[in-house]
Amino acid sequence: MMAETFDILFKGGTVVNHTGEAPVDIGVRDGRIRAIEEIDATRAGRTVDARGLHILPGVIDTQVHFREPGMEHKEDLETGSRAAVLGGVTAVFEMPNTSPPTTSPEALAAKVAAGTDRMHCDFAFFVGATRENAGDLPELERLPGAAGVKIFAGSSTGNLLVDDDETLTRIFSTIRRRCSIHSEWEARLRERLSVRRVGDPSSHSEWRDPVAALNSTERLLRLARATGARIHILHISTGDEMALLSHNKEVATVEVTPQHLTLVAPEAYKRLGTKVQQNPPIRDRAHQELLWWGLQQGVVDIIGSDHAPHTLEEKAGTYPATPSGMPGVQTLVPIMLDHVNAGRLTLARFVDLTSTAAQRLFGTSCKGRIAVGYDADFTIVDLKAERVIEDDWIGSKAGWTPFAGRKVQGWPVGTVIRGHLAMWEGELGQATGQPVRFGEGLPQGAPA
Repeated sequence: MMAETFDILFKGGTVVNHTGEAPVDIGVRDGRIRAIEEIDATRAGRTVDARGLHILPGVIDTQVHFREPGMEHKEDLETGSRAAVLGGVTAVFEMPNTSPPTTSPEALAAKVAAGTDRMHCDFAFFVGATRENAGDLPELERLPGAAGVKIFAGSSTGNLLVDDDETLTRIFSTIRRRCSIHSEWEARLRERLSVRRVGDPSSHSEWRDPVAALNSTERLLRLARATGARIHILHISTGDEMALLSHNKEVATVEVTPQHLTLVAPEAYKRLGTKVQQNPPIRDRAHQELLWWGLQQGVVDIIGSDHAPHTLEEKAGTYPATPSGMPGVQTLVPIMLDHVNAGRLTLARFVDLTSTAAQRLFGTSCKGRIAVGYDADFTIVDLKAERVIEDDWIGSKAGWTPFAGRKVQGWPVGTVIRGHLAMWEGELGQATGQPVRFGEGLPQGAPA
């Protein structure tokens, strides 16, 4: 029998997958993993020397805002995905609060078309839930390129804000996939507008207090239980919510962000001002310690960056007339690998939170694992490399990061997407982005 041949061979790296960590080769053909074993280099058209490096399943960032269409001066699909692959991210799930918002089949199809072969990474787009499209969501959430439904239960404008029990119940009763939710109590935020102090961004965390987050999450859990919905609470920032969610794991899954795990109030506001203004806000160390408790105890299911760039000019305004959000897709991997090296989580847990979790929570098809038959998506890292994150490394159109000047240990060396070197040692390859496929959204009659 003739030995199997491969398009590309990744040789000598330490592969991290379902069997643990081991030095083993990976043979790739037609964009899929075909062998995980010792492989002679003569059997491959191209060989990548991965000695001294760790090959992880491709990191999937399940919460980014790439601003296209409508706000391309901040970011677009090409620049946001460029930042992603420079940081070792192989796929992103992008949010619907664009202009116009992603709330219809036409808007979703336009985004998919705009991203195909133009984005550097693979992609999916959330469909925004509104009062008007609630009845259409079962079809919308299964369309090609759809990551599922996103609800803004607070902190949004226009028809994307859904903050009444009646509409939330109707949505929860209708959809079938897991629903991602921004959880803050909008009525309380409106009542507390006077808490904000002009020119003092640290008052952002006082205005958007833990009660606003906790009360909202309590309500969402109640409605989810009443309707049998599966919900996913985004960017948890409070210890109060983490404790609550630890008792409701059969209903809700939990996301945290690198910035909530890393930046601490009031120091971050004193040092960076409005650059760290985001929703929900950066909070004090007591809350952060409970986020880490939730991560270490398994309450946290996934890490997303909540990449939400704004220009430096916009951020330079006077609080509260400044936008909330910060870049993050490019720094997710190095920031979290630094935490790995500091002993705050294991490498296996990092993989669980950034790769496996997307498959477990959202049902990605052939992504999230290093296994034969899966897409050849790899995040290749040097765990020993020490680097300083700087603004000039950032590929985002925003051109800045709140982590500028931070020394980290652990760095993305290569981003491999379906066997294609999207990034290697800081150099970009050709953009080949394609829609992520999902088990709950596969087209009927698709060829095997």
